[in-house]
Amino acid sequence: MDLHARFSEVVTSEAQLRAVTGEPAERAARKQIAFLDAHCRAFIARSPFVLVSSIDADGRMDVSPKGDPPGFVRVLDERTLAIPDRPGNRRADTFRNLLARDAVGLIFLVPGKRETLRVSGRAIVVRDRALRESMAIAGKLPELALVVAVEEAMFHCAKCMIRSNLWNPAAWPDLSGLPTLGEALIAAGHLDATPAALDAQIERDYAAQLY
Repeated sequence: MDLHARFSEVVTSEAQLRAVTGEPAERAARKQIAFLDAHCRAFIARSPFVLVSSIDADGRMDVSPKGDPPGFVRVLDERTLAIPDRPGNRRADTFRNLLARDAVGLIFLVPGKRETLRVSGRAIVVRDRALRESMAIAGKLPELALVVAVEEAMFHCAKCMIRSNLWNPAAWPDLSGLPTLGEALIAAGHLDATPAALDAQIERDYAAQLY
């Protein structure tokens, strides 16, 4: 799809962009650091959820959510962190992407905290047993870990959280009419299954195969 042909006012240069956005304030322009300071480490220690972005050999982007008890992402030192891999659907999109291109971006969330933490760098996939043992839950080790060499870290302001009311249950949207995962999988893959049967299988998997 040629998006440029579809729209009439496409921004194609930084000069055009800055004509609209203006220049960042000094505090925004200088907020990134090249390591994990005490503030970053404290935030990561409280975070039960991180979004991991990666890119494949053809330039296609992917964002994968990862969640576990707070502190599941381990800060190994001020320039290195590690994320355990738990049982999933075995697509291994992030890992396959990193085998082709090692760039990675992370966004950490802490429930109830309006600000977020952004981290970017280069990553590898490892199986070192000592590291995996340190990430075990209920005696079950992750089979793989994602280790990130941090190149940039910065805190992101709360405006997106305020606009979205993400942590305000009273403002959450009505969920009626949304597809179940089973319904979505059947529609996408033309599967020979009923939504009820597939959703029941998914729930059994949630109950028995989190770790």
